[in-house]
Amino acid sequence: MSLAERLMADLKDAMRAQDVVTRDTIRMARTAIQYAAIELQREPTEPEVLDLLLREVKRRKESIELFRQGKREDLVSAEEAEIRVLERYLPTQLSRDEIVVAVKEIADELGITSLAQMGSLMREAMLRRKGEADGKVVSEVARELLS
Repeated sequence: MSLAERLMADLKDAMRAQDVVTRDTIRMARTAIQYAAIELQREPTEPEVLDLLLREVKRRKESIELFRQGKREDLVSAEEAEIRVLERYLPTQLSRDEIVVAVKEIADELGITSLAQMGSLMREAMLRRKGEADGKVVSEVARELLS
């Protein structure tokens, strides 16, 4: 079952269960997929749908930071609930220790030893661990390893 099909099936289940947060979050995700289909003039592929979901999670994390600065904990909890719904459709996130091991392996494999080559390391790490690792954490780990 594709990711888009899973979203549709889960939307129906959420509607039956009257789960408002799940229903609204999945509707938002499906809308993003439909906009992408219009923009691409074809149905998005699985990796493209995954990218869309990752983008939506990132938007919510950024919103959480802004809401916390504005002392709007009610909005923070709403965004966190939406993130929990979206994370059901994403690959399991790697721990920081797993990211350290993965970045070390990639650096050794590519022979990267200096901070000047960090861009190459980041590009390769994000390609290999797409959706499994947060870019911010990968960047921190790469910077620590190359310093």
